[in-house]
Parts: sequence; structure tokens; C-alpha cells
Amino acid sequence: MTGKSRKEQLEAMLRDDPHDPFLHYALAMECVSEGNDEEAIRRFGDLIDRHPDYPPAYMQGGQALARLGRPAEAAEWWRRGIEAARRVGDRHAADEMAGLLQSLP
Repeated sequence: MTGKSRKEQLEAMLRDDPHDPFLHYALAMECVSEGNDEEAIRRFGDLIDRHPDYPPAYMQGGQALARLGRPAEAAEWWRRGIEAARRVGDRHAADEMAGLLQSLP
């Protein structure tokens, strides 16, 4: 056992493979797990900049924005995520984000 936290392990793996979208996603999700939605949003945004066709980043980033009481920004992320999901043929993700959009107040 290394004694490192999961977040530290992911950061180390990213140093070795900075182009792996899943590692960026997993690190952002660790921020969510820690309750740090601001940092998660930043990391999801970085992931989207690097890999604009990665629908889970839009979905989870939008959910973090919604938790922070920023529904207009969440809606924009989900709209962009729906477009990304359609580009890559991920109908399930597109439908899920459409449902999240409809759930906004």
C-alpha cells in the first residue's frame, strides 16, 4: 500500500499520462466526493477543453453547478453536453442531460 490518497494516486497517474480523459474525469469526481464542487467544475472544464467530446464531463459539471445554485450555467453545460453526446453517438447521455435540463426550476 502506498499510503497515498486516491486523489494523490490519480494526480501521479496524470503526470505519467496527461492525455487520458478518464484520469481527468476520475480526478474531478474525487473533488465531487470531497464536496469540493468548485474545484470539480474547474477540472471538468479543463477536461472539456482537452476532450470536447467527453459527455460525462458536461453532465457531472452541470450537476456540480446546479448544487452550487447556478442553474443557468448548469443548463449551458448540459446543452453543450447534449451536442457532444450526439456527436459521439451517445444517446443515453444526451437523453439523461435533456432530463436534467427539464428538471431545472
